[in-house]
Amino acid sequence: MVIKNRSRICLIISAVIIVAALLLHLFGMGINLGIDFSGGLSMQYDMKTAVNASDVTAVLDKMGVVDNTVQIQGANSNEVNVRIKNLDKDDVQKVQADFEAGVKEIYPEAESVGDVNYVGPVAGETLVRNAVISVLLAAALMLIYIAIRFDLNSGIAAVFGLLHDVLIMLSFMVIFRSVIQMNSSFIAAALTIVGYSINNTIVIFDRIRENAKKMPTIAREEVTNISIRESLGRTICTTVTTLITIVALCILGVASIREFALPIIVGIISGVYSANMINGYVWAFLEEKRRSRKAKA
Repeated sequence: MVIKNRSRICLIISAVIIVAALLLHLFGMGINLGIDFSGGLSMQYDMKTAVNASDVTAVLDKMGVVDNTVQIQGANSNEVNVRIKNLDKDDVQKVQADFEAGVKEIYPEAESVGDVNYVGPVAGETLVRNAVISVLLAAALMLIYIAIRFDLNSGIAAVFGLLHDVLIMLSFMVIFRSVIQMNSSFIAAALTIVGYSINNTIVIFDRIRENAKKMPTIAREEVTNISIRESLGRTICTTVTTLITIVALCILGVASIREFALPIIVGIISGVYSANMINGYVWAFLEEKRRSRKAKA
């Protein structure tokens, strides 16, 4: 198989996706923040029979609660998870009591299961801050590790790919805001993808390092082409087997599992894409620049 440098085209595609998400955000259609970030109330009820989401939504509409999410779950679709955003703590008990009364008019045997969780806006802001710090700290530590294990240009290229993958995940969160909600599951997914993506990159960079020693006079771009081709079989096997598992969880899992699996799927595809189509060529570009400076000196 012939591998060629298509990094410019790939970067243009990624830029289009990121810019589209940014424009949507500017026009008020940004990330759909869950109650973990925006603050609000989460309740779960077992209706003892199959639930119709429109019945639950009608109860909330009657209460005047507009900003809500209703998810049907459970083996027999008999459980419902209700999330209400932007709710004051003082109103929690009243909202819960009114909702329970309204639901029992339709499902008399309904009962609350699990805890009623309330997240205040301050806790949401703390979670956002900690999430950003976690990703930046992971990027910084990986840059140091890869710079020591390989070289500085490899570290810069790897972190560039890592930030690319996180931005692509965030962009898809914006574009598919009606399907994917940002909550603590997304943070777990993002940090998982950071590890998965960097692992793919290190495997290819390890092959690049070996080939660069064997072929010191060959252009760094061609060394990258050869290394990606030699790693392609491993990349296909690990990616396909991982995706089979995650897609199965997404299709068959409950709503909470799906919220974790969807970002993981996007992140895996983005991670493989950046590791094979972008990161190595960023390294090659930086290395050629270094060689050029060294030759002039």
